[in-house]
Amino acid sequence: MELSREEIEHIATLCRIGLTEEDTERLQGQLSQILEQFSILNGLDTSEVSATGHWINVTSVMRSDSTEPPFPTEEILSNAPQRTDNFFRVFNVLGEP
Repeated sequence: MELSREEIEHIATLCRIGLTEEDTERLQGQLSQILEQFSILNGLDTSEVSATGHWINVTSVMRSDSTEPPFPTEEILSNAPQRTDNFFRVFNVLGEP
């Protein structure tokens, strides 16, 4: 599949990269060759190949969710440098009063 000069320039615009004249000519040939290799893969018979998400077995390393009672409010707020009632008191972030 031969890419046109306009297609290469369009791809460069989408990628937000600037290309010199030499870059455009070089990429036109290289990208055309790459797409040609992929077109060869389209001709393969994959009807007996099962669809897979990964080529190796992947297992989850995450633990199961579980609920636990919350820590007591007084214990949590005992480390607060400043507090108001049952809340941490912090400096203004956006200049709000």
